[in-house]
Amino acid sequence: MITIALSKGRIFEETMPILNKAGIFCDEDPEKSRKLVLTTNNKDLQLIIVRASDVPTYVEWGGADMGIAGKDVLDEYQGIGLYQPLDLGIGKCKMMIAAEKTFDYQGYIKNKSRLRVATKYACATRKYFSQKGISIDLIKLYGSMELAPIVGMSDIIVDLVSSGKTLEANNLVPFEEVGEISSKLVVNKASLKINRELIQPLIQKFSNAVSK
Repeated sequence: MITIALSKGRIFEETMPILNKAGIFCDEDPEKSRKLVLTTNNKDLQLIIVRASDVPTYVEWGGADMGIAGKDVLDEYQGIGLYQPLDLGIGKCKMMIAAEKTFDYQGYIKNKSRLRVATKYACATRKYFSQKGISIDLIKLYGSMELAPIVGMSDIIVDLVSSGKTLEANNLVPFEEVGEISSKLVVNKASLKINRELIQPLIQKFSNAVSK
Protein backbone atom coordinates (compact mmCIF):
# COMPACT_ATOMS: atom_id res chain seq x y z
CA MET A 1 0.00 0.00 0.00
CA ILE A 2 1.34 3.42 -1.01
CA THR A 3 0.21 6.45 1.02
CA ILE A 4 0.21 10.02 -0.29
CA ALA A 5 -0.04 12.91 2.20
CA LEU A 6 -2.04 15.96 1.13
CA SER A 7 -3.35 19.07 2.85
CA LYS A 8 -6.74 20.65 2.27
CA GLY A 9 -7.03 24.12 0.81
CA ARG A 10 -5.64 25.65 -2.37
CA ILE A 11 -2.93 23.02 -2.91
CA PHE A 12 -5.46 20.22 -2.45
CA GLU A 13 -7.84 21.79 -4.95
CA GLU A 14 -5.07 22.19 -7.53
CA THR A 15 -3.72 18.70 -6.85
CA MET A 16 -6.97 16.85 -7.56
CA PRO A 17 -6.93 17.51 -11.36
CA ILE A 18 -3.34 16.21 -11.47
CA LEU A 19 -4.34 13.08 -9.56
CA ASN A 20 -7.26 12.55 -11.92
CA LYS A 21 -5.02 12.97 -14.99
CA ALA A 22 -2.73 10.38 -13.43
CA GLY A 23 -5.71 8.01 -13.20
CA ILE A 24 -6.20 8.39 -9.44
CA PHE A 25 -9.73 9.03 -8.16
CA CYS A 26 -11.03 9.17 -4.58
CA ASP A 27 -13.80 6.73 -3.71
CA GLU A 28 -15.73 9.59 -2.07
CA ASP A 29 -15.80 13.37 -2.33
CA PRO A 30 -12.81 14.54 -0.26
CA GLU A 31 -14.35 18.00 0.19
CA LYS A 32 -17.41 16.55 1.91
CA SER A 33 -15.79 13.70 3.79
CA ARG A 34 -14.46 14.13 7.34
CA LYS A 35 -12.25 11.08 6.96
CA LEU A 36 -8.51 11.62 7.20
CA VAL A 37 -7.72 8.43 5.28
CA LEU A 38 -9.25 8.27 1.80
CA THR A 39 -9.31 5.18 -0.37
CA THR A 40 -8.94 5.45 -4.14
CA ASN A 41 -9.79 3.47 -7.27
CA ASN A 42 -6.31 1.93 -6.92
CA LYS A 43 -6.37 -0.73 -4.19
CA ASP A 44 -2.63 -0.15 -3.62
CA LEU A 45 -2.97 3.61 -3.07
CA GLN A 46 -4.57 5.73 -0.35
CA LEU A 47 -4.52 9.44 0.54
CA ILE A 48 -4.19 10.96 4.01
CA ILE A 49 -5.22 14.50 4.90
CA VAL A 50 -2.82 16.41 7.18
CA ARG A 51 -1.83 20.00 7.92
CA ALA A 52 0.29 21.57 5.18
CA SER A 53 3.23 22.08 7.53
CA ASP A 54 3.07 18.41 8.59
CA VAL A 55 3.29 16.88 5.09
CA PRO A 56 7.12 16.61 5.04
CA THR A 57 7.11 15.22 8.59
CA TYR A 58 4.68 12.44 7.65
CA VAL A 59 6.74 11.61 4.58
CA GLU A 60 10.16 11.65 6.25
CA TRP A 61 9.04 9.59 9.24
CA GLY A 62 7.21 6.97 7.20
CA GLY A 63 3.63 7.98 7.92
CA ALA A 64 3.32 8.47 4.18
CA ASP A 65 5.42 7.31 1.24
CA MET A 66 4.82 10.44 -0.82
CA GLY A 67 3.35 13.90 -0.32
CA ILE A 68 2.73 17.25 -1.93
CA ALA A 69 4.03 20.37 -0.18
CA GLY A 70 4.88 23.96 -0.99
CA LYS A 71 8.50 25.03 -1.36
CA ASP A 72 7.96 27.40 1.58
CA VAL A 73 7.05 24.45 3.84
CA LEU A 74 9.94 22.33 2.58
CA ASP A 75 12.49 25.12 3.05
CA GLU A 76 11.38 25.60 6.64
CA TYR A 77 11.34 21.86 7.36
CA GLN A 78 14.89 21.23 6.12
CA GLY A 79 14.55 17.46 6.45
CA ILE A 80 17.18 15.06 5.13
CA GLY A 81 15.03 12.02 4.33
CA LEU A 82 13.11 13.55 1.45
CA TYR A 83 13.54 13.13 -2.29
CA GLN A 84 11.98 15.91 -4.39
CA PRO A 85 11.63 14.48 -7.91
CA LEU A 86 9.08 16.87 -9.39
CA ASP A 87 7.86 20.46 -9.27
CA LEU A 88 4.11 20.25 -9.90
CA GLY A 89 3.77 23.91 -10.85
CA ILE A 90 0.74 24.46 -8.60
CA GLY A 91 0.13 26.70 -5.59
CA LYS A 92 2.24 29.37 -7.24
CA CYS A 93 2.92 32.62 -5.40
CA LYS A 94 5.87 34.76 -4.32
CA MET A 95 7.61 35.22 -1.00
CA MET A 96 7.90 38.98 -0.63
CA ILE A 97 9.31 41.63 1.68
CA ALA A 98 6.65 44.23 2.48
CA ALA A 99 6.27 47.24 4.74
CA GLU A 100 4.35 50.45 5.14
CA LYS A 101 4.65 52.83 2.19
CA THR A 102 6.61 55.35 4.24
CA PHE A 103 9.29 52.91 5.34
CA ASP A 104 12.71 53.52 3.74
CA TYR A 105 13.59 49.90 3.03
CA GLN A 106 16.25 50.69 0.43
CA GLY A 107 17.89 53.11 2.84
CA TYR A 108 18.13 50.39 5.49
CA ILE A 109 19.64 47.98 2.98
CA LYS A 110 22.12 50.55 1.66
CA ASN A 111 23.30 51.40 5.18
CA LYS A 112 23.11 47.75 6.32
CA SER A 113 20.98 48.84 9.26
CA ARG A 114 19.49 46.22 11.57
CA LEU A 115 15.91 45.28 10.69
CA ARG A 116 13.03 43.92 12.75
CA VAL A 117 11.34 41.27 10.61
CA ALA A 118 8.03 39.55 11.32
CA THR A 119 7.50 36.29 9.47
CA LYS A 120 6.36 32.70 9.58
CA TYR A 121 9.30 31.71 7.38
CA ALA A 122 12.27 31.97 9.71
CA CYS A 123 14.77 29.80 7.79
CA ALA A 124 14.18 31.44 4.41
CA THR A 125 14.26 34.92 5.97
CA ARG A 126 17.49 34.37 7.90
CA LYS A 127 19.18 32.93 4.82
CA TYR A 128 18.04 35.78 2.58
CA PHE A 129 19.24 38.59 4.81
CA SER A 130 22.44 36.74 5.76
CA GLN A 131 23.34 36.66 2.06
CA LYS A 132 22.81 40.43 1.97
CA GLY A 133 24.97 40.95 5.04
CA ILE A 134 22.04 42.44 6.98
CA SER A 135 21.47 41.72 10.69
CA ILE A 136 17.87 41.11 11.70
CA ASP A 137 15.74 40.63 14.78
CA LEU A 138 13.34 37.89 13.73
CA ILE A 139 9.81 37.93 15.16
CA LYS A 140 8.12 34.58 14.59
CA LEU A 141 4.41 34.81 13.80
CA TYR A 142 1.94 32.24 12.46
CA GLY A 143 -0.61 34.55 10.86
CA SER A 144 -1.79 38.15 10.37
CA MET A 145 1.76 39.21 9.53
CA GLU A 146 0.43 42.46 8.09
CA LEU A 147 -0.39 43.71 11.59
CA ALA A 148 3.23 43.71 12.78
CA PRO A 149 4.43 46.90 11.02
CA ILE A 150 1.06 48.59 11.52
CA VAL A 151 1.30 48.31 15.31
CA GLY A 152 5.01 49.13 15.31
CA MET A 153 6.20 45.64 16.24
CA SER A 154 8.36 45.18 13.13
CA ASP A 155 9.90 47.24 10.35
CA ILE A 156 9.02 44.77 7.61
CA ILE A 157 7.34 41.43 7.03
CA VAL A 158 8.27 38.44 4.89
CA ASP A 159 5.17 36.63 3.68
CA LEU A 160 3.61 34.79 0.75
CA VAL A 161 1.86 37.06 -1.73
CA SER A 162 -0.53 35.91 -4.42
CA SER A 163 -2.73 38.78 -5.57
CA GLY A 164 -1.35 41.43 -3.21
CA LYS A 165 -4.85 42.47 -2.16
CA THR A 166 -4.26 41.77 1.53
CA LEU A 167 -1.18 43.99 1.52
CA GLU A 168 -3.07 46.73 -0.26
CA ALA A 169 -6.02 46.52 2.12
CA ASN A 170 -3.63 47.07 5.04
CA ASN A 171 -1.69 49.92 3.39
CA LEU A 172 1.45 47.84 2.90
CA VAL A 173 3.52 47.63 -0.26
CA PRO A 174 5.89 44.91 -1.53
CA PHE A 175 9.52 46.03 -1.75
CA GLU A 176 11.47 42.97 -2.81
CA GLU A 177 11.00 39.36 -3.87
CA VAL A 178 12.65 36.70 -1.72
CA GLY A 179 11.72 33.86 -4.09
CA GLU A 180 9.07 32.10 -6.12
CA ILE A 181 6.99 29.39 -4.48
CA SER A 182 5.27 26.35 -5.98
CA SER A 183 4.34 22.89 -4.76
CA LYS A 184 6.53 19.83 -5.12
CA LEU A 185 6.12 16.09 -5.02
CA VAL A 186 8.19 14.66 -2.18
CA VAL A 187 9.07 11.01 -1.59
CA ASN A 188 10.45 9.12 1.38
CA LYS A 189 13.90 7.91 0.28
CA ALA A 190 13.61 4.58 2.10
CA SER A 191 10.15 3.95 0.63
CA LEU A 192 11.48 4.63 -2.85
CA LYS A 193 14.13 1.94 -2.39
CA ILE A 194 11.74 -0.61 -0.92
CA ASN A 195 8.72 0.09 -3.15
CA ARG A 196 10.41 1.34 -6.30
CA GLU A 197 8.20 -0.83 -8.54
CA LEU A 198 5.11 0.99 -7.19
CA ILE A 199 6.45 4.49 -6.56
CA GLN A 200 8.51 5.07 -9.71
CA PRO A 201 5.51 4.55 -12.04
CA LEU A 202 3.50 6.94 -9.86
CA ILE A 203 6.19 9.61 -10.19
CA GLN A 204 6.09 9.13 -13.96
CA LYS A 205 2.30 9.41 -13.99
CA PHE A 206 2.52 12.67 -12.05
CA SER A 207 5.14 13.94 -14.47
CA ASN A 208 2.99 13.05 -17.47
CA ALA A 209 -0.07 14.68 -15.85
CA VAL A 210 1.80 17.93 -15.20
CA SER A 211 3.12 18.11 -18.77
CA LYS A 212 -0.35 17.62 -20.34
